[in-house]
Amino acid sequence: MSTGLVWFKNNLRIGDNSALAEACKENDQVIAIYFFNPRQFEFTEFGFKKTGKFRTKFLIETITELKENLAALNIPLFIYHEEPEKHLPGIIDQYAISNIYLQEEWTSEEQDIITKLKREIPGEIQFKSFYDQFLFHPEDIPYPNFKEIPKVFTEFRKKCEAKVSVRECTPIPKPLNTENFHLKNKTKIPNLKNLGFEEFDKDSRTAFPFEGGEKQGKNRIKQYFWESKNLAQYKQTRNGLIGEAYSSKLSAWLANGSISAKQVYWEVQKFEEKIIKNQDTYWLIFELIWRDYFKYISLKHGNKIFKIDGILEKKLEWNKDKKAKENWINGETKKPFVNANMKELAATGFMSNRGRQNVASYWAKELKQDWRIGAAYFESLLIDYDAHSNWGNWMYNSGVGNDPRDRKFNIKRQAERYDPDQKFQKLWLKE
Repeated sequence: MSTGLVWFKNNLRIGDNSALAEACKENDQVIAIYFFNPRQFEFTEFGFKKTGKFRTKFLIETITELKENLAALNIPLFIYHEEPEKHLPGIIDQYAISNIYLQEEWTSEEQDIITKLKREIPGEIQFKSFYDQFLFHPEDIPYPNFKEIPKVFTEFRKKCEAKVSVRECTPIPKPLNTENFHLKNKTKIPNLKNLGFEEFDKDSRTAFPFEGGEKQGKNRIKQYFWESKNLAQYKQTRNGLIGEAYSSKLSAWLANGSISAKQVYWEVQKFEEKIIKNQDTYWLIFELIWRDYFKYISLKHGNKIFKIDGILEKKLEWNKDKKAKENWINGETKKPFVNANMKELAATGFMSNRGRQNVASYWAKELKQDWRIGAAYFESLLIDYDAHSNWGNWMYNSGVGNDPRDRKFNIKRQAERYDPDQKFQKLWLKE
């Protein structure tokens, strides 16, 4: 009787999950595992925890739901607050695992873990990995070599839109027949305190009042697409600042893989067929393509996305002013619009797309502070942190990435345009 191991990372769902589906197809019984890796809660060289309290809470909620969803398929989820390479060899040996199924990841930290693990386990153990985090699958794009990915997004988008079909979603596997597979799973999901945080309540002003988990992500799609039909105005409202309705808010579930880009895409297609097809509905797909593009830029350039000179290897003068950093983080700069957005981030773990563009431009282009400090702060605070989008966007806004125009935001004009009545600023700057 064969036993497969599904190692969950940023693919925390049972729907459209190739690793899970393949494991269920190829094995009589399957076990799943998730690691709250202590490294993810350590401080970075920039002085911030890699994962802060907001994303940690969302992750705990997500894993809680994943465990229930897997149990319905007769798959136990083992959860450890340990480094994977130290614990996985024992699990592999204990359950006579021959194949490990996982989502393909290529950033250096993930690769280091796999390299260390392979040293500790028998050579015949196979790693079967799947590119499940894309809209356009790497095997389907018109760039056989990742080095050919163009420097400009528009070229990538137009070519992919013309030549690539989005794959169908992988169905949820049927429950396994595991009558003879009795496992005592005594592992527990850690709470915030176990992971180094105090419990906290959501700020009532938050634009992201949602919880983590696959079902919660699907509920948001249902509400935003079908109940409110806000998708039909997405492009017109996406630069909003207050409340949950101005944008889809799907980024957090996409970031940890509670839902997939393909699931969102096919739901948009359904909406366009049954309700309306317009520029607004297309624009959500447009944003998914941007998300893909930053992942492909990461695949192309590797660790350059984390270097101060960026993918352009551009030598610029960068400052590291401690007082400027404190003022920016605390929302005490000379720009009220920047301050309001930074206070929102600190209080909720969320910030609008418009806010992110402005505070990043201010930090990197006006103050000329080391852009990586800003990127690392976002990494720590954001509920919807995605390594590729976060560092890709920060490079873009800092003049060392994929912006061919190297633009700089006029913060005053931006505030006048997007917060003309200063409702947003008053919401976050009132005493």
